[in-house]
Amino acid sequence: MGKTINELTVDELREIIRDVVSQTLHELLADPDAGLELQESLRESLRRSIAEVRAGAQTTPAEAVAAQLGLEW
Repeated sequence: MGKTINELTVDELREIIRDVVSQTLHELLADPDAGLELQESLRESLRRSIAEVRAGAQTTPAEAVAAQLGLEW
């Protein structure tokens, strides 16, 4: 059976807190898609989109899209 909090040393408590904070940050900031590959259809769509922008196609600013959706940007 483990120790209760009042039985821990200050260093043991700090280590527990450090581990919990580290794990929580990792869970919040980790990329859930890491290691996954794009489907070929999406990859081609992105390539076409990038090529169109490089060729001078007009784009819509993110602020305008957000406003159209009623979102604050």
